[in-house]
Amino acid sequence: MDYPVARRDDVVDDFHGTPVTDPYRWLEDPDTPESRAWIEFQNALTFGYLEGLPWRTSLHARLTALWNHERRGTPWRVADRVFWFHNDGLQNQSVLFVEDPDGTARELLDPNTLSDDGTVSLGAIRVREDGRKLAWSSSESGSDWRTWRVRDVDSGTDQDDVVRWSKFSGASWAHDGSGFYYSRYDAPEAGDEFEQANRFQKVFFHRLGTPQDADELVYERPDQPEWGFGAHVTEDGAYLVLSVWRGTDPRNGVFVRDLCAGGEFVEVLDAFDADYTFVGNDGPRFWFRTDLDAPRGRLIEVDLRRPARREWRTILAEGDDVLQSVQFTGGVFVANRMHHASDRITLHDRDGAIAREVELPSYGTVGGFGGRSDAQETWFSFTSFLHPPVIHRYDFESGRSEVVHTPAIDLDLARFETTQSFVVSKDGTQVPVFLVHAKDVVLDGNNPTLLYGYGGFNVSLTPGFSVSRSVWLERGGVLAVANLRGGGEYGEEWHRSGTLANKQNVFDDFVAVAEWLIEEKWTCPERLACQGGSNGGLLVGAVVNQRPELWRAAVAAVGVMDMLRFHRFTIGWAWVSDYGSAQDPDQFRSLYAYSPYHNLTEGEYPAVLVTTADHDDRVVPLHSFKYAARLQAVQRGDRPCLIRIETKAGHGEGKPTAKVIEETADVLAFLIDQLEMD
Repeated sequence: MDYPVARRDDVVDDFHGTPVTDPYRWLEDPDTPESRAWIEFQNALTFGYLEGLPWRTSLHARLTALWNHERRGTPWRVADRVFWFHNDGLQNQSVLFVEDPDGTARELLDPNTLSDDGTVSLGAIRVREDGRKLAWSSSESGSDWRTWRVRDVDSGTDQDDVVRWSKFSGASWAHDGSGFYYSRYDAPEAGDEFEQANRFQKVFFHRLGTPQDADELVYERPDQPEWGFGAHVTEDGAYLVLSVWRGTDPRNGVFVRDLCAGGEFVEVLDAFDADYTFVGNDGPRFWFRTDLDAPRGRLIEVDLRRPARREWRTILAEGDDVLQSVQFTGGVFVANRMHHASDRITLHDRDGAIAREVELPSYGTVGGFGGRSDAQETWFSFTSFLHPPVIHRYDFESGRSEVVHTPAIDLDLARFETTQSFVVSKDGTQVPVFLVHAKDVVLDGNNPTLLYGYGGFNVSLTPGFSVSRSVWLERGGVLAVANLRGGGEYGEEWHRSGTLANKQNVFDDFVAVAEWLIEEKWTCPERLACQGGSNGGLLVGAVVNQRPELWRAAVAAVGVMDMLRFHRFTIGWAWVSDYGSAQDPDQFRSLYAYSPYHNLTEGEYPAVLVTTADHDDRVVPLHSFKYAARLQAVQRGDRPCLIRIETKAGHGEGKPTAKVIEETADVLAFLIDQLEMD
């Protein structure tokens, strides 16, 4: 490969007496002429390689054909209307539909009309309680920044209301419908919108028909620059519940304002000692899902009149399975528990007694079950590796569910099966791994295998359908999805065992699964690839450095690669709860030991494809830029190390279907080439 010559500067930082070189610091600014030239050269190199692969065109055609099927989101009811998202197949963005009281279904909001290329996407939305107003947010080119507007549901037209510079926020309508609560940051400096650190979030109330400058400041904490806020009006309209978050630390606080009596917020839960997720309320009795004294979760009741901890009541006790979420819908608690990374749904009465269990077909992931406390019906979706999302309607009175939509997709999924195994990691920990493969697979050590992982931020990898993975299976590949420590598959203890000084456990788990795949004759190093995105991109970078001989190829998407400077950009400071900070001497040593960018040395590496986007303001592209530049400089083997840089795209959310298909085809073409698949 004729890699572009990237200038090396003599940049050396002193971290607690340890000199650390950073020769590609100049790539942190993506807009300089030198950086732009480097980006253009890299894309020319990468796409030149990809265009030379004869199966790239057929992959694109097959992906396009499979993606071209009708998809529906899970419906939800508001007052006398039902809302849902719909995609006819190849639309870049899904369209919001509404069914009016007379049963007429119509299009309400089509994000595809907001731009010519589909790069403006719909973000969070919230329908007013009477079903007649819609607060909706949009994002440009994949950025986390959101702009809010208000649409009249009856006419389908927007009002003059515009709210800018909102990020990491939903909207919650006042009970009287006069406006909505939301969170935002101060406007960033011009030209620094995608790199400036996001601190000092504030809560505002926007009154309909007024300019944003007139919005009422509801809550701020100048003494806590890293606090963020999620405002939610209770169903009865009596309280404003403020969930106070600190980055990605799952431990949060809950402040409550009585909207009827007025006054200031009461800091009901202010110890920041656990996760407290608001479920609902019956007057002053509030229900929270928490992991306090219950790492796998429980449901508690806190009476605002007697909020002392000794007065709390447990409704659903901690069990063997993780209580992921609870919703109070239809007069019952709908509990979603995770059993070995697969969902189970049970319904419980007000005292926690089980009423019934919802039958599910196999390993899978469930979404939905939203609605008011007096709902008569709700909807939910079920999906697994081999089941495209199926939408069900559930009747609370009868306890029966019926299928209302099954996607029609041109795939013979009956040829494949999903199994689950448990692999012993370096320290003896049992690590689950899902295997998806043809039923007639032969364990001869020669199957092209793709191992996927994440391992962080309490995120659980549960079974879900993917067109791209289906094409991988069609081409004869085996898919392995590992449930690593750092995730949420077994509760908060599992999460904490993969954070801070324990982060190496995540890499050890992933390596252990790779070694097991080889030992059990699923594959061999020449036919094994690894893949991950964001925190999973960090995972890929770390294991490629630590065990380069295990992999023939690796795909690292929008990864966190510079573990010493990540906290300086946009929302990076929020990840310190999982990673730690180089400003702390002990945490610096842990970070420096595995930081993908800093641990690259001359040697033979597998083929690596790095993917990123120029508008990613969550994991800013400097991570991928610096990592790729250094990797290309130290690669002494003959396998390519490439970076694919998407334009007018971000971290992944809201990416147009066309761009998703193009990138997926490129990734699969790269893997098929490197694993020498038929």
